[in-house]
Amino acid sequence: MTHDPRPALLSAALGAAQRGWPVIPLRPGSKVPALHGERRCPRTGDCADRHRTFEQRATTDPARIERCWSTGPFNVGIATGPAGLLVVDLDTLKPTDTEGTPDGATNFLALCERAGQPVPTTRRIRTPSGGEHLYFTAPTDARFANTTGTLAHHIDTRAWGGQVVATGSQTPQGPYATLDDAPVANLPEWLQKALTPPQRPATAPVMPTLARDADRYAATALEREVATVATASEGRRQTELLRAVRAVGRFVAWGDLDRATVEAAFTCGGESAGLSPAECRNTIRKALDYSIRTAWPRETA
Repeated sequence: MTHDPRPALLSAALGAAQRGWPVIPLRPGSKVPALHGERRCPRTGDCADRHRTFEQRATTDPARIERCWSTGPFNVGIATGPAGLLVVDLDTLKPTDTEGTPDGATNFLALCERAGQPVPTTRRIRTPSGGEHLYFTAPTDARFANTTGTLAHHIDTRAWGGQVVATGSQTPQGPYATLDDAPVANLPEWLQKALTPPQRPATAPVMPTLARDADRYAATALEREVATVATASEGRRQTELLRAVRAVGRFVAWGDLDRATVEAAFTCGGESAGLSPAECRNTIRKALDYSIRTAWPRETA
């Protein structure tokens, strides 16, 4: 008789929801959300009036969770931002790492020592690769985004714009399992400071000042494309960023959007999806250069 994994995964989803952590279904045996993106949105259900992101569709409603997980053996994703969590992801070494390279756990220990603080006692999850997820309660007066390598090599974080795989989920490499079921600790102050980006000058607004109809249309397009990039799934992030920047580039060529503003907005979206600052910078620059060079005149577009 074939074992049905759905009851265990349903229990995992309900368990996360009971902690107040909104969940989403992930593809069976995978870390990829089993939800449609904006480009394939059917405009039904939650998206009847407009497309809803995975964070907006994540739920703690037991009835909705039971309906979803009764239809398939979906892994369980926790939407970290709506859950009020910041999860530190300590990665293991990759085959491409040179001998002697420290892994994420070693680098995190070094960070704690430099801060003069002990390694925090908090909820810890072991990933199938042998890495660890450290759960922290994010402060309510700050909004942290995902980071990749910001703290140190092989250390990522997931907050707004991100999700983590809940304990009880399975991949071909193995399960996500609880190492320490300690209460979730508040994010230490030294980690908050390390993850807080420097303040941007007041002269560098996130979005352009809107004065004309063309400006408003361009700004709306920029917001929509940045949101799409921020929720792109692993394996599609770079491609989605390239496509989105090219789609908006014509507005830079026409003078409706400032290039620096567009670059800053897409950098935030790309980093939220899990891309590194360098990956964002290179892709955005090349895509904008191409779009500006090949853009049709406005009157013929």
